Amino acid sequence: MGTIHVSQLGKAYKQYPTRWARLAEWLLPGKKVRHDLKWVLQDVSFTVRPGEAVGIVGINGAGKSTLLKMITGTTQPTTGTVSIDGRVAALLELGMGFHPDFSGRQNAYMAGQLLGHTVQRIDALMPAIEAFAEIGSYIDEPVRIYSSGMQVRLAFSVATAVRPDVLIVDEALSVGDTYFQHKSMDRIRDFAQQGTTLLIVSHDAVAIQALCDRAILLDGGGLAMEGTPQAVMDYYNAMLAERKERQTVRQHMTSAGMQTISGTGEATVVDIKLLNRNGEHVERVEVGETVTLQIQVDVRAPLDRMVLGYVIKDRLGQPMFGTNTEHLDCVATGVLAGEVLTYAFTFEADLGEGTYSVSTAIADTASHLSRNFEWLDLALVFQVVNLSHSPFVGSAFLPARPRVDRHARHAEPEQQAS
Repeated sequence: MGTIHVSQLGKAYKQYPTRWARLAEWLLPGKKVRHDLKWVLQDVSFTVRPGEAVGIVGINGAGKSTLLKMITGTTQPTTGTVSIDGRVAALLELGMGFHPDFSGRQNAYMAGQLLGHTVQRIDALMPAIEAFAEIGSYIDEPVRIYSSGMQVRLAFSVATAVRPDVLIVDEALSVGDTYFQHKSMDRIRDFAQQGTTLLIVSHDAVAIQALCDRAILLDGGGLAMEGTPQAVMDYYNAMLAERKERQTVRQHMTSAGMQTISGTGEATVVDIKLLNRNGEHVERVEVGETVTLQIQVDVRAPLDRMVLGYVIKDRLGQPMFGTNTEHLDCVATGVLAGEVLTYAFTFEADLGEGTYSVSTAIADTASHLSRNFEWLDLALVFQVVNLSHSPFVGSAFLPARPRVDRHARHAEPEQQAS
């Protein structure tokens, strides 16, 4: 249960040169084609296995929402097939089907029945739906007075009142307050841990990398890449920069995984290493140890302005910390071709145990989307170990100084005799 199989899926819309051409195609005898086909999605194939979490990413217009609509059956494909095993809950446009003049409770019953629940089943689920939505007495008020966030709360609560075999999410949680976004992500994460198959569309790299086992990149209506969430998000970021300026995006395998390199090549990182207090090259550091990240940049063309940045990521590719020389007031100007600049960033490795990677970016401003000379993922991999501190969990080392005050509980005053 919980399998999604997509085979050679495609979607095209008919385009007529005039409205009369459409009418003529309908009414005139013969089978003369008077339209052109505009393909928004073509030849997409993949399988999501039971219990797997897969993220779909891509720029606006890449075909992500169209793909999900075909998978959920709200849009029919032009070519190809979709098969799903198991009960499906789809969070596409939350609250869009609510009737504005009906109360939240009435809409919850209607939405629940559309999901296949009986009235008796919804009766039993309503207390949990109300508790999760946290909209209070508004549950019995007309939906037309709801904010968009309140509609999202109620719609999400109804859609996830029962754990589905397959959960499909399309940026549904981008609306609403931060508290409910965290709460909803916790529920989705719980479903995934319990075996729900998850298919999620999001521009949030952290969500994709934290929730998903695999990611798919759509571009121009086709499947551009499929792989680990970190590799796909790295390639996606490089592709965004490519849209801004001519450059080369390339990938190759390293011992640490798939490495993405992009940029114009006018400046490039030729050496990067992590040094300890004694200036020795290390690949393993102690929690809280003072280290220096040394990066050597070879300049291939004259540059008016050059900014070097780096970001430290955990094993899932989630950023732990990042900065650049513009933020640190250390921008190089008037750089000449043939110059080699060696940067040294000294800091305490206040990280939890685990493996981390460093990505570098060279640009003319704080954003590599402006003029990207080079974006280099997996430029360096290192390990953090805990040999001298008390055990702790998490990715950040925040040493605490505990203090306990002990005192006797004050006795309750005796009640005065009446």
